[in-house]
Amino acid sequence: YAWDANEEYLFKAMVAFAMRRYSSKSTTQISNVLLCNVTDRVSFWFVVTDSSKNVTTVPGSEVEAAIRMNRNRINNAFLLSDKTLQFLKITSTLSPPVEPSTPVWLIVFGVVLCLIVAGIVFLVISGIRKHKKKNKESTERENLEEKVEVTLENGIPCEVLDIKAGHVNGVFAADDERFTSL
Repeated sequence: YAWDANEEYLFKAMVAFAMRRYSSKSTTQISNVLLCNVTDRVSFWFVVTDSSKNVTTVPGSEVEAAIRMNRNRINNAFLLSDKTLQFLKITSTLSPPVEPSTPVWLIVFGVVLCLIVAGIVFLVISGIRKHKKKNKESTERENLEEKVEVTLENGIPCEVLDIKAGHVNGVFAADDERFTSL
């Protein structure tokens, strides 16, 4: 935008305001702010003089502190930001980069550790399931084998007596009394 006498006046007023606000005892006037070497690219340097002694300048450290304290007000007055309005030798008031409360490596470590623990738990649970399934299948197979078990005597399949049911061969039941018991 065009830098004219009105813009210069506003800048001087903002610097005077910053100086007054920085030191409450100071009575800095707009006339105490001097602009030097103003160029077309809006580049210049300025000096703030002491209001009681119109000849001496205010120390640069005080001017820097006053501008740093009121930098946001100055930027807003010109509708600019710290990236567009630069004061040499005065650090910008850009907010520092946001750092997470926990370091990034700790977050990555936690995620990897959780994945490892989840994998171990999965392996243990699947192993237990397989073991139970194998035991269940083997007991079922044993039960089937007990029911289907066929004995061979002289190459001829014979049914196994079901001892629990008390299967008695009826052919020899009557003859049992004739023979003496051993």
